[in-house]
Amino acid sequence: MTHHGQDTAIARRLVVKKLTLFKEMLAGCGAGTCQVIVTTPMEMLKIQLQDAGRLAAQKKLMPETVAAGTVETKSPTAMQLTRDLLREKGIAGLYKGLGATLLRDVPFSIIYFPLFANLNNLGKGGADGPAPFYVSFLSGCLAGSTAAVAVNPVDVIKTRLQSLNRGSTEDTYSGVTDCIRKIMRNEGPSAFLKGAYCRALVIAPLFGIAQVVYFLGVGEFILSFLPKKDN
Repeated sequence: MTHHGQDTAIARRLVVKKLTLFKEMLAGCGAGTCQVIVTTPMEMLKIQLQDAGRLAAQKKLMPETVAAGTVETKSPTAMQLTRDLLREKGIAGLYKGLGATLLRDVPFSIIYFPLFANLNNLGKGGADGPAPFYVSFLSGCLAGSTAAVAVNPVDVIKTRLQSLNRGSTEDTYSGVTDCIRKIMRNEGPSAFLKGAYCRALVIAPLFGIAQVVYFLGVGEFILSFLPKKDN
């Protein structure tokens, strides 16, 4: 099951069994922490693949802006990047930016799960049973986009830290604090909201659709075709 599928299952359990706000936030914290451990290497590779394309285009247009001695532009494949990172930096290379990723995804889950559960409960109108599927969809969209915008500043920091290949005009960062300080000095506070609108547009339908798919029982329907073990 993907981390989004796990997130959806946890959110649904929060709806079915009413928990205190603190326990809802604690459940979200645990889900976000587990998800980060699994997905940080994938996030790292995604950013490296995007950087490889960006630097290749930059080198063709303005060769003088690419710093001498930077990592050569290589075939942008995930396997090649994985081998290079493991050879040069070990397993820690795949977890560069782990702290910033935790700072983004744990608060995201702490906001998303309780917000979705309570919005979804409001849509039930006091009736027994689950809320209508469209309520789950709208609740997922609203909770996901709200959480995404709230943690966007940390997403900016995480992306900057995980970009290993830089041109000569681009800043390098020694850590989260150094990254925040340089962004504030060179770009101003508005830089921390860059991409927030687009991120909300991506996250809203993603979590809305995930909630509807879970509501309709698509996963359970598919699993029902798997052979069952005899007791």
